[in-house]
Amino acid sequence: MTIARALVNNPPIILADEPTGNLDSTTGRKFMKLLDDLNSEGQTIIMVTHNPENARYAHRIIQLKDGRVIE
Repeated sequence: MTIARALVNNPPIILADEPTGNLDSTTGRKFMKLLDDLNSEGQTIIMVTHNPENARYAHRIIQLKDGRVIE
């Protein structure tokens, strides 16, 4: 339901902070596939994650350490 509310107005950018944090692994993969599909359709997505599997979906990764960009 929360996902539907976030997407209903077709926002120009989706901000996803640990989007699969409270999901089981199967549902998490489905949600990441949804984000990947939306991005393929031109949707901009900015995601914060500590999960390396989720980070693999990214086209660009900015890594921070102690508040500074390190990569």
